Amino acid sequence: MSENNNLIQLDNITKTYIMGENKLQALKGITYTIKKGALIAIMGPSGSGKSTLMNIIGCLDKPTTGTYFLEDEKVSTLDRNRLAGIRNKRIGFVFQNFNLLARTSALENVELPLVYSNIPAKEARERAEKALKQVGLAGREDHKTNQLSGGEKQRVAIARALVNNPSLILADEPTGNLDTKTGIDIMEVFKTLHEKSGITIVLVTHDPEVSVYAENVLNLRDGLIENEKRRET
Repeated sequence: MSENNNLIQLDNITKTYIMGENKLQALKGITYTIKKGALIAIMGPSGSGKSTLMNIIGCLDKPTTGTYFLEDEKVSTLDRNRLAGIRNKRIGFVFQNFNLLARTSALENVELPLVYSNIPAKEARERAEKALKQVGLAGREDHKTNQLSGGEKQRVAIARALVNNPSLILADEPTGNLDTKTGIDIMEVFKTLHEKSGITIVLVTHDPEVSVYAENVLNLRDGLIENEKRRET
């Protein structure tokens, strides 16, 4: 394994969907590198390709052409089982709709990825408790999902994304279902995690108030990178 500082390398990534007799080219050649420890926002209007790019980065989908390296491993050609393993061990996901199990405790939701990884129960509980503490939910471990506010649910989702010590957290519209104040609180959680742990975070968002937390903002339009903006320090 080479000793470069790149976490993600995308080289001329395209994605074409076949819809009957029609073809929809969602990505038209994306080349981009994300360094380890970066905090990146991907933005763009509806139909720009940002969700498709997120799915490829998250190993939820494969490109039609082009290559994708994650930590120097060429993942763009892996089969579904290998991709599933990478998603579980190397990528933590945070979604707009939280994707938590209803009528299940915060702790049990956070433990779930560890169950899939066959981590012993005692270790899983300790790691889940630590992750909940990291997002400010110490003492709320036994609260059921339906007893939590929207902001608390998203904190549980972030803790679940953290619990496997992933290389990358991928957050899809993480404040989309939250009011403005709660959304800011959640972004402060991401900011603190990034500053303290140095974990790489990629935010997919349409909200400029979210993108201000990113070091780099990648703007997509019509399946291509329109521009990149770097935050001035």
